[in-house]
Amino acid sequence: MTTLALGATVTSDAVAFRVKAPAAERVELWLYAAATGGDAVLRQPMTRDDDGLFEATVPAAESIGAGARYYGYRAFGPNWPYDPSWTPGSTAGFVADVDGDGNRFNPNKLLLDPHAREVSHCPQTLAHPDRDPYRSGEANRHVDTGPIAPKGVLFADPGGDLGAKPTHPLKDDIVYEVHVRGLTKSDPDVPEELRGTYAGAALRAPYLRDLGITAVEFLPVHQSQNALNDDPKFSDPPSLQNYWGYQTVGFFAPDRRHASDQSPGGPTREFRAMVKAFHDAGLKVFLDVVYNHTEEAGATEPRDANTIYSFRGLDNDRYYETERRFGDAATFQNNSGVGPNFDTADPLTRDLVLESLTYWAHEMGVDGFRFDLAAVLGNAQTAGGFTFDRDDPANILNRAVRELPVRAADGGAGVDLIAEPYAVNDGGAYQLGNFPVGWAEWNDRFRDTIRASQNKLGFVKVTPGQLATRVAGSHDLFGDRGRAPWASVNYVVCHDGFCLADLHTYNERNNDQPWPNGRSDGGRSSEDEMGWDHGGDRAAQLQAQRTSLALLMLSAGVPLMTGGSELGRTQHGNNNPYNLDTSVNWLDWSLATSNAALLTFTRRLLHLRGAHEALRPAAFFTGAPRSGRAIKDITWLRDDGQEIDADYFEDAGNHFLAWQLDGLEGDPASRLYVAYNGWVSPIAATLPTLPAGESWSLALDTSAKAASFDNAYESGSEPPLSGNISVEGRSVVVAVARAAA
Repeated sequence: MTTLALGATVTSDAVAFRVKAPAAERVELWLYAAATGGDAVLRQPMTRDDDGLFEATVPAAESIGAGARYYGYRAFGPNWPYDPSWTPGSTAGFVADVDGDGNRFNPNKLLLDPHAREVSHCPQTLAHPDRDPYRSGEANRHVDTGPIAPKGVLFADPGGDLGAKPTHPLKDDIVYEVHVRGLTKSDPDVPEELRGTYAGAALRAPYLRDLGITAVEFLPVHQSQNALNDDPKFSDPPSLQNYWGYQTVGFFAPDRRHASDQSPGGPTREFRAMVKAFHDAGLKVFLDVVYNHTEEAGATEPRDANTIYSFRGLDNDRYYETERRFGDAATFQNNSGVGPNFDTADPLTRDLVLESLTYWAHEMGVDGFRFDLAAVLGNAQTAGGFTFDRDDPANILNRAVRELPVRAADGGAGVDLIAEPYAVNDGGAYQLGNFPVGWAEWNDRFRDTIRASQNKLGFVKVTPGQLATRVAGSHDLFGDRGRAPWASVNYVVCHDGFCLADLHTYNERNNDQPWPNGRSDGGRSSEDEMGWDHGGDRAAQLQAQRTSLALLMLSAGVPLMTGGSELGRTQHGNNNPYNLDTSVNWLDWSLATSNAALLTFTRRLLHLRGAHEALRPAAFFTGAPRSGRAIKDITWLRDDGQEIDADYFEDAGNHFLAWQLDGLEGDPASRLYVAYNGWVSPIAATLPTLPAGESWSLALDTSAKAASFDNAYESGSEPPLSGNISVEGRSVVVAVARAAA
């Protein structure tokens, strides 16, 4: 493995430790033989250079060779300068918990290395669930956290290869968003000891490949606080538990909870083996990453009693965005809603984020990243406030494009970069369509347009023009600066909000139900979710799920589906189960039998998208013929077969929208025809006229009447169509044109 510039580097002769703490006056390395409970076996001051880099080297015989595999740091600085009489548990040298420059040094708090490649355990455990020992303030500043604090883990090169990385372009991806643990925790086809682990997830790679998935996007796997998840007594308040993983403890460490191999280096080896399994199946591995805040920094902590176990104790004002610019270095800018901003405008923090991304891409084999609340990564303010700067060449957004680097539009080496282009608590934090060239973005306007069209007929106006804009790649958002439809990551549901089945089964969210399906706080309002139960009509609910999936997979852009949508999984109406490591979040694989028809339909739909490149355009449609072609690249059609004009596009009273795509070279179909009827009743639609020798065949029909053939045909077995077709209410029909047999 490549040696990191910072962190712990293990060789056969020694272990070198390096940590950045520019405001610190003294940093000490503490080595331990046990992760918890024991005294340190070595305490060594580190040398400091002019830039605040602290270093120490320990012979292997005195560290890893002697069984001392766990380490942490203790730091002294302006608010708590070094006093030779200080011992753990004393207050010798103490001046203040926080000073006017935002320093929060406290040597009683053992500090986790920001570059630790593995973390021994969570800050809060079942044995030590209390957070107070990590706090500063009068009541806890003297408490020594050495016996309980999370520590870095020393281990040698894990070895093994990562398989051949897929190189296909992002435009060709179908992304499957899922939690590592939830994928197989209740999977009877996975050995019990591997369920919910990286090794278990690896066993599902062939299933995802056969489904038609090309990239699996795992919810956060960086080490997070989740050790209280197994005990229901910690389910109230809900925030004590953390299933999704958006509370990062360490940016380089794979979450130990998801590993069957708990030995030092075990999670790293197991994660790499999982990546190889997906690569061997031809799938990319994407990670959902959280660099906008950390678990250490709570949003509502008392100003003098902040939690300290890593970044905050090394350089609080550099790693976190304080409001020092406004004269208050004891408070923080918060654009995540759950904690102070990680100060991603500071060069120190920018370097750390890029080093983390590089490590996961090069050493752990990851093929792409989805960035949580990514607008924070473009924040130009370091000491209070929020200003998004897309064009700053030194910010994380642009450095990632250059340094990782980003994968080219036509594929090849590199990584795919995907933003959640929003943040909270500031009017300038919503930046959809405004990320640098090379980035793709989650498109919530696609989500809301599809949901409103399907579930809010008569309540929310959606014009054919609005719908056409979304299914054609959202040119209004991504049509400038040479960007392309694949800059739009389209989704109808994701982990955050209703799952697909619940979107079409519930009118209201149901987050207050008892454990294991609740209780969960927060989440989108029922009004924003736009769910509808279809009057309890099960056939209509299933049809709506198929129609959502069809509109997603037939649109230009990159489709993202949530794991289990193909199975009809439910969260029983809970639209924010971030805290529940229970069956409500685990995929129920028995649904593969009870909802076999939905699974078959989804597989055929995904294969349809994969077979027809016209559904995955590399550039925006122009509405004109391509060079040497007889028909327009896209033609928008009414039910009578005539082209749509501006008046029709702008009238929300029109609920039929069809489009014809010109097949690209090598496509098995010369044309594709897609018809969507958002009205409640069937509409007769006229198919476009084909050249002599060609005919239309039915590929897909999401309506309940088409259940006899699982609503979609295998390629090559489609029955012929002619003249008018009936498009049932709230359904999608797809036809393909081929040479007549």
